[in-house]
Amino acid sequence: MTSETAARLRARMVAALVERGPIVSRDVRDAFATVPRERFVPEVSAGAAYSVHDALITRRDPDGTATSSVSAPWLQAQMLECARLFRGARVLEIGSGGYNAALIAEIVGPEGLVVTVDIDPFVVERAGRFLAETGYPQVKVVLGDAEEAADEHMPEGGFDAIIVTVGVWDCPWGRLLAQGGRMVVPLRFATITRSITFVRDGDRFPGYEPTACGFVSIQGAGAHAAQEARLAGGAVTLTIEGGPTLDPGALERALHAERTEIWTGVTAANGESFDTLGLRIAATDDRYGQIWPDPVLAADLVQSALRWYCPALITPDGFAYLTIREARAGRAARGGKPGWEFGVFAHGADATGLAEQLAAHVHDWDRHWRSHPGPVFTLYPADATIEPPPAGKIFRKRHTQLVMSWP
Repeated sequence: MTSETAARLRARMVAALVERGPIVSRDVRDAFATVPRERFVPEVSAGAAYSVHDALITRRDPDGTATSSVSAPWLQAQMLECARLFRGARVLEIGSGGYNAALIAEIVGPEGLVVTVDIDPFVVERAGRFLAETGYPQVKVVLGDAEEAADEHMPEGGFDAIIVTVGVWDCPWGRLLAQGGRMVVPLRFATITRSITFVRDGDRFPGYEPTACGFVSIQGAGAHAAQEARLAGGAVTLTIEGGPTLDPGALERALHAERTEIWTGVTAANGESFDTLGLRIAATDDRYGQIWPDPVLAADLVQSALRWYCPALITPDGFAYLTIREARAGRAARGGKPGWEFGVFAHGADATGLAEQLAAHVHDWDRHWRSHPGPVFTLYPADATIEPPPAGKIFRKRHTQLVMSWP
């Protein structure tokens, strides 16, 4: 890639991010316009390096699972905007790759502090080398387990911002954050991941701007695997956070047996979000999980409403999941617009019961929660005494408690 080509692609990427909304501030815009993204992902094509929507995998384990990546520009821009960085800010990044740390360094300037931590020696060496080659040798690239590796690098008074660029189930870094500081974290609960901006207020961390996203999972002491059942040779994957142990053999038999179908009569217009549906089910049903069908291999087995993050109820030997079909004549979507009708497909010995219960969740959401604002998130230390929210749930973790409540 010539420098002229890279500059042209970079300018096009920045223009798209400004037009579509992820970039709002001048500082973030200038950082994206300056840092050469292609230098941090030399193994991919020019078009891929500057694709607005695509994350770039830079390392996989022997099984092929991604263990390091450079996030999609739209998400990086949004997280940087949420962090509200400023000249001279002291920033901790959990999960390294180099590019995002360079963007941070551009914004905070030479008077700021940027510490980026990763557990993988390959990633650390690569990030340090790319940062030095592109003019950001002042970034401290630290090899270690993020659970504790950043402690010795905390400045007096704490970091002004912490940006986590790996998917995490828990968040032990609040103690490193200055009062009023902002921590942007892709936090998982009930198999759902939301990038949430937490602002420190004493030992309480109110959350803002939750965004659906996906990240490579953290390794080391912070790793926390959900239950997973891979069916039909990996064509269909079921995930659930807790509950009774799944029986993959029984679930495999259920998948290939006759299914139960229920159509709810609840509709959505084309392009209308129903993101809060899964959150409501997760708040009220411990069987909530997700189904992940391979779009090619599972085409004849599963017809889920969403390719990713599709809500499901999962038991050791059965499951039900959300599906959609084109709204039929006389059953137009809200506002009279063309759209889709929600349905439920279920498999297993209690398929009828599971299907009815998931359909009931859809109806409850439609009647009582669909028009409400989304939930509010607040993070507390694990030992804090918290009253359960009237509408919502407390997700208890090792270091913290995440409260999800509806106004």
